[in-house]
Amino acid sequence: MENGQKRAPSPPASGPKVQVKICGLTRVDEAVACAKAGAGAVGCVFYSKSPRCVTGETAREILRVLPEEVTCVGVFVDETYDGIMRLMSLTGITAVQLHGGEPPELVERLCRDGFFVVKALFADRHPGFGNAERYPASAFLVECGQGRLPGGNALPWQWSRAAELSERYPLILAGGLDPCNAAEALIAASPDAVDVSSGVEAAPGRKDIFKVEQFISAVSGAAARRRVF
Repeated sequence: MENGQKRAPSPPASGPKVQVKICGLTRVDEAVACAKAGAGAVGCVFYSKSPRCVTGETAREILRVLPEEVTCVGVFVDETYDGIMRLMSLTGITAVQLHGGEPPELVERLCRDGFFVVKALFADRHPGFGNAERYPASAFLVECGQGRLPGGNALPWQWSRAAELSERYPLILAGGLDPCNAAEALIAASPDAVDVSSGVEAAPGRKDIFKVEQFISAVSGAAARRRVF
């Protein structure tokens, strides 16, 4: 870690076989609680129009307290390469999620720089599922792509539409997930990981840790899959 920062000690290995990413973290204490609940990754949003947007300083502090096996992902929407690099350098985050209409060249450049790059694909807008071959991404996150914001907007969709992609690529399923429908979504799409934000919140950017625990418990019974993050 930069500036002499130390990572928190790792807890005993546990948690679901299908990995869980809790996205839109805004508080250090909630990031710690999500890690203790068994999350394999957390997301820090760097998109100014999102109610879950955080500063680089907050993201750096979240990364500092996470155990080694929990990945912190920086989420960007149509950001420039220089803008991404500035925040990644400031925070020390090494995983990037591109959640807009970013070109394949940006994905390739970030991968060459050594980052783990997740590219979002959308069922109902560009870039769609059929564009996957254009992107040399480390993994794909899939959702419907409807609503006001680039994220899932708490809208469930026909998750089975992503099943074919899950047979070809490391796949992260998102969009309208919550503790009540997580098992249904897993059966429909067979993803390697799931991504949830509003489905485990008390308010935008504030996680309800009981809901987080319920969600992870619902996922934990899924069939074993390979590690994504």
